[in-house]
Amino acid sequence: MAQKRGRKPLVADKRYGNPPVRRPKKPKSKSKKKRLFGLFKRRTAKPKTSNRAPKRQVRRGPLGWLLRLISWCVGLVWRMTWRAGAVLAAIIGIAVGNVYIGLPEARALVDGRARGSVTLLDRNGEVYAWRGDQFGGVVTTDTVSPHLKHAFVATEDKRFYGHFGLSPRGVASAIRINLREGRGPLSGHGGSTITQQTAKLLCLGVEFDPKQWKNEAAYERDCRRGSLGRKIKEAIYALALETKYSKDEILSIYMNRAYLGGGAYGAEAAAQRYFGKSASQVNAAESAMLAGLLTAPSTLSPTSNLQRSQDRAATVLRLMEEQGYLTEAEMRASQQSPATLSKAAQARAGGYFADWVMDTIPDFFGQETTEDVVIRTTLDQRLQTAAEEAMDQIFSTKVRAGSKAQAAIVVMSADGAVRAMVGGRQTRVSGVFNRATQAKRQTGSSFKPFVYATALELGYSPFDQVRDAEYCLNIAGSGQWCPKNYTNRYYGDVTLTRALRDSLNIPAVKLSEAVGRDLVRKVAGDFGIESDLADGPALALGASESSLLEMTGAYAGILNGGSSVAPYGLVELKLLQDNDPLIQTESGIGERVIQRGAAQQLTWMMEKVIAGGTGTRAQLPGRQAAGKSGTTQAARDAWFIGFTADYVAGVWMGYDDNTPLTGVTGGGLPAEIWRETMLRVHEGLPARPLPMREPQPIAREIPQPTVRYEQPRERPREQGGGQGLGRAIDNVLRGIFGN
Repeated sequence: MAQKRGRKPLVADKRYGNPPVRRPKKPKSKSKKKRLFGLFKRRTAKPKTSNRAPKRQVRRGPLGWLLRLISWCVGLVWRMTWRAGAVLAAIIGIAVGNVYIGLPEARALVDGRARGSVTLLDRNGEVYAWRGDQFGGVVTTDTVSPHLKHAFVATEDKRFYGHFGLSPRGVASAIRINLREGRGPLSGHGGSTITQQTAKLLCLGVEFDPKQWKNEAAYERDCRRGSLGRKIKEAIYALALETKYSKDEILSIYMNRAYLGGGAYGAEAAAQRYFGKSASQVNAAESAMLAGLLTAPSTLSPTSNLQRSQDRAATVLRLMEEQGYLTEAEMRASQQSPATLSKAAQARAGGYFADWVMDTIPDFFGQETTEDVVIRTTLDQRLQTAAEEAMDQIFSTKVRAGSKAQAAIVVMSADGAVRAMVGGRQTRVSGVFNRATQAKRQTGSSFKPFVYATALELGYSPFDQVRDAEYCLNIAGSGQWCPKNYTNRYYGDVTLTRALRDSLNIPAVKLSEAVGRDLVRKVAGDFGIESDLADGPALALGASESSLLEMTGAYAGILNGGSSVAPYGLVELKLLQDNDPLIQTESGIGERVIQRGAAQQLTWMMEKVIAGGTGTRAQLPGRQAAGKSGTTQAARDAWFIGFTADYVAGVWMGYDDNTPLTGVTGGGLPAEIWRETMLRVHEGLPARPLPMREPQPIAREIPQPTVRYEQPRERPREQGGGQGLGRAIDNVLRGIFGN
């Protein structure tokens, strides 16, 4: 073979045109110039073998032309499609890259609240209410309960870990469902992946700007728009998220920003809000309930409708079982033992109280706070429950079905610390009209203790007498005014104690006129009744309007020995991460209004109201109590306010539209509500005597004539020297002691 390869070509070979056998040479790279010259080089004939398939026979005739036309059109469409696709892919790539550049680290996106939160604690440090946007803290897929992570994926996006941010199958399925249900293709079910929903929660990177949007609600509506253009932007943002972050980071952002009802943003806040535990501790049933809220957080919130929330959770558990996250036995067990609310969430105690406290603090720490604020309050949840149960019992057993009558209750300590507040018959609500603080109603005879407080402060005795007889006054611009007793009877000479006990009107008016209306208004105002008080003689009968909170606070001043009281609910306010409080309240007691002895004598007189007067239905077995009933003209308002040695409580009853009550006086149903409240409030407390002083019916150190008031009559005009200083003194004496 070596010789064969190396021999020279023979002459015969040349003669018969056989190609010479040449030794193969190692291929060399040709320069561009040599390759070009090679094109013009003469090539020797060489038999060529081809692997190509034989050309098809071209059809001729109309059918051939038609086939060629179709082939050409298909080719044209294909060429246009892939070119357009390439251009579109380039555009999408540029758009995604532009978004990608602006995305921050994943941790910077977990808390997207525009507002902060307010957490309210009771007097024992237990949480009872939340306001604002709650955020319990950052959670990740590694720190939350595995059940919660699986519930989110099973409910919202079962192919989450397999797609690239968009799910064409999900979108197609959603469009089919929407069309089948008679809606537009983009209305209703969206087929969005968790990544797309996260993009929507991030508002596609657009932050809230008060100059651009009227309020937060308008901003959020804009973020939730479902137009085609918005969907395209959302898809681009989702692709950028998938490029920037891992799947677990995207899911973590979603779990922290999703709204889960009850003012809770994120899994941690919702777990604390509904179950009183961390998101790392929730079980399968609780996880399913939280994941079920993603569809309709306000409607499905367990604090709004627990049964509906449990039904939705059962569906989520089934989805978790179908996707392999739970065994069938685990699913059945969780469905048979559904999640329930924590004690605090179930109680929903103190909604009226929480609203009132929020109204007493500056807005930048309350409704408009951008910080997370913690407020410790005076609320006692046991007492709050007592007041709510008392109202429910009376209205369910002694008020006709369908009645629209309303009531309110306030319970406080002698220093003004409000312990319980019910602002209406609906007890577990918030953000509604609070009749305990916002309603201004005529006080009726519940105002009378301040008339007697003024008299006692001026030196009058509970045993001083006043004549209960027909009595009229001429009122400038109004003519003659003749007050009457509720019974339309007169009782002759009565002591001040009996006049208060039986709530007689004429003695109260006469006493008010004797001591001076200005002094009565001053004493009442100093005790905390800040509403405008009437100028006329009807002041003594409670013609002025006041709130139940003001009146209860004023009675607390009588209990504490005669000092004014400012009702308060806030003990301290601080930021979540700070230890030093920004606002503190230690007591609501203010300046002294009347002497302690006068307050103790007044308490003794008011104790007789409950022991044997108009307030007998408020008696507490084995416990001293003092109080006063009140019924306004035409029975539009009925009051009962009183106290024991431990607590003060006030009750109001009436209609919101001022419709007269039927068969109700302050000594009736309001006194019974007061009694039921105080019985529950004092459970477990030892009976203590009232801080009262029984006056001695003996001559005082400076004797004073018995006070008697009669029908005013016109005195004959005095002559000569009767005018001047002597007449002025006489007028003053008549003003004090009557005619």
